[in-house]
Amino acid sequence: MLRLAGSGTSTREIAVMLGIARSTVQDNLQRAAAVGLSWPLPGELTDDALENKLFSRNGVRQGTRRRTEPNWADLAVELKKPGVTLLILWEEYRGSHPEGYGYSRFCELLRGFQQRLSPTMRQEHAAGDKVFVDYSGKKIPIVDRKTGEIREAEILVAVLGASSYTFAEATWTQTLPDWIGSHVRMFRFFHGVPSSWFPTIWKRGALHRLNCSRMLGRCLI
Repeated sequence: MLRLAGSGTSTREIAVMLGIARSTVQDNLQRAAAVGLSWPLPGELTDDALENKLFSRNGVRQGTRRRTEPNWADLAVELKKPGVTLLILWEEYRGSHPEGYGYSRFCELLRGFQQRLSPTMRQEHAAGDKVFVDYSGKKIPIVDRKTGEIREAEILVAVLGASSYTFAEATWTQTLPDWIGSHVRMFRFFHGVPSSWFPTIWKRGALHRLNCSRMLGRCLI
């Protein structure tokens, strides 16, 4: 809100962009002006300190933290790792700080930190235009009924941009034969081929990506 106002955007436009009442925008901007806040905000100003400045309560000194905060930057990085959830991060945080934030407030603060440091852009997808493909990063154990041997399989996931219609299947490896075979079955599942294909192949170079794209193209032809 402060960023938009600082760029000259009207309160009416800000209300429409953020999906809130115009009176709420006016009230918050007045609160910010009253305490001398404008965009850009000081880098050391935490979400808690900002909340205290704008909505201070009686008996609470402005700019102070009511509870111990974790390193939000480290948690944002951890959250991107496979298998890591908000609940796991919160449990670790409360294990070190029993007096810390509850789960809902913890999630709210972490999401607020991510939004402030990692701007996002809304994308519009036409039906049948794009498909996004990647391996999930987590494996699934497959048990051989005869021998009891456990073997882990990869999970490939493909999502259509407009509808979020999803295809997923397990293969033994991420090698090109399995990769291409999964795509052939994916397009059969979708009953067609989207206009654009966006693979995300982690830990592989641009040359490998290019070769994979060419081989996939030959296979489909």
